[in-house]
Amino acid sequence: MGITLKNVSYTYQAGTPFEGPALFEVNLEIKDGSYTALVGHTGSGKSTILQLLNGLLVPTEGSVVIDDVKITSTSVNKDIKQVRRKVGLVFQFAESQIFDETILKDVAFGPQNFGVSKEDAERVAREKLTLVGISEELFERSPFELSGGQMRRVAIAGVLAMQPEVLVLDEPTAGLDPKGRFEMMEMFAQLQREKGITIVLVTHQMNDVSDYADYVIVCEKGTVVKTGTPEEVFADAAWLQEKQLGLPSTVQFVEKLKAKGFQTDARPMNLDALADLLVSHSKNGGDASAR
Repeated sequence: MGITLKNVSYTYQAGTPFEGPALFEVNLEIKDGSYTALVGHTGSGKSTILQLLNGLLVPTEGSVVIDDVKITSTSVNKDIKQVRRKVGLVFQFAESQIFDETILKDVAFGPQNFGVSKEDAERVAREKLTLVGISEELFERSPFELSGGQMRRVAIAGVLAMQPEVLVLDEPTAGLDPKGRFEMMEMFAQLQREKGITIVLVTHQMNDVSDYADYVIVCEKGTVVKTGTPEEVFADAAWLQEKQLGLPSTVQFVEKLKAKGFQTDARPMNLDALADLLVSHSKNGGDASAR
């Protein structure tokens, strides 16, 4: 299920003395089955775009087309409800999505709200909690007794229980330790590869973009300023540094090698690609000064 934004503008509290424009004629496409990363500084419009993707906000101008549903400024809640089942949104702070007295009830709430029986909703909830790494012995505990990382997993399980076709993630690994961050990102990648779920990731971690995304959208001051594959977006190091977005660690490493005489036009997006580059360079008799 693809998503398209056509000439979308959005203004918070429009028509009041407190109105604040957030997006300006944004055009972008989230392709079905893709892993798309949205990057940009705070205030660039990323979070507003995320809320437009599942109908939490409706555009002030333009349209958001999700599958066969077109959302405009005149759309009402009953027209959007089914979109929120197809497009699951995970907020950065899990506390904003967790509310019920037990973990199992919290995750089962969403499906039941869409008419699924209690028995079926709890079956799906158990399945999704297990998927995200929450053990069965915790199911009857209060979600507010969990660690921050566990709470985030419960929030993700609650969204997955809705069986979404698109999973929208707002800084999902913020505050996690390296092990938890890796496990979380691998889980999302597995969902995309094996379940065909479209992933939309907002992150400041350029390594996550290069490791997992197949398409990148760069936002700045409420507009889209660059799109392309990670290789295309990270090709212009000077432009990225000008935008203060940084480079993946592997690309930074190669840039330092090139400054010492290493000859290559490659821009490895992950550690495996970097290792292949170095091995190939060594076999071809690269300069000693570059090693």
